[in-house]
Amino acid sequence: MTDATPPSARHPGRGVPLWLKLAFTLWILGWAPTFWVLLGPQNYFWLCNLANFLLLVGLWRESRLLLSMQWLAVALVGTLWALDVGTAWLIGLHPIGGTEYMFDGGQPLLTRLLSLYHLILPPVAGLAVWRLGYNRRALSWQTGLTWLVIPASYLLTDPERNINWVHGPFGSEPQTLMDPLLYLVALMGLWPLLIYLPVHFLTRRLQRRGRLG
Repeated sequence: MTDATPPSARHPGRGVPLWLKLAFTLWILGWAPTFWVLLGPQNYFWLCNLANFLLLVGLWRESRLLLSMQWLAVALVGTLWALDVGTAWLIGLHPIGGTEYMFDGGQPLLTRLLSLYHLILPPVAGLAVWRLGYNRRALSWQTGLTWLVIPASYLLTDPERNINWVHGPFGSEPQTLMDPLLYLVALMGLWPLLIYLPVHFLTRRLQRRGRLG
């Protein structure tokens, strides 16, 4: 069945709960304008920030494709983010990197607190996919979206912000090991391979075992 099929027909009694739709809507109503004021609109180019808006649309439309795409976008990223922050909080070391701003006193406390949404998105997307089922086309669609957002981030955002790491891995310093455009192409290739593909394979395996719709 396709996304055009009503959720009740695909999975009777297993649509997205109304409480989740309302709670996530309230979150977006608070998070989106606050981030705009604190960090500016360029911050929305981050794929994890974009996922907030796409998840909201997916929840209300109960779109398996859109929700599955964002499951790929946030599942592994959110897990690694939590691992890095948790390890740094416990022993003061960042095993992965990219979350140093969470311990930077120069960053507004509210910004750092709101960044804890990285812990929320995987359960929200995971619950929605568990209720509605996983759409295997999500891998190609999310890859296509990423291939649009990464060049847009390179062209339309300030280099010092290094949004989506388009100028270098983590931090704000540009990489110098290769030509910037070659690095950008490599980033576009590695992002789906390292971030989306493992989640896709694991989810498909669970799907084949009957754990997901």
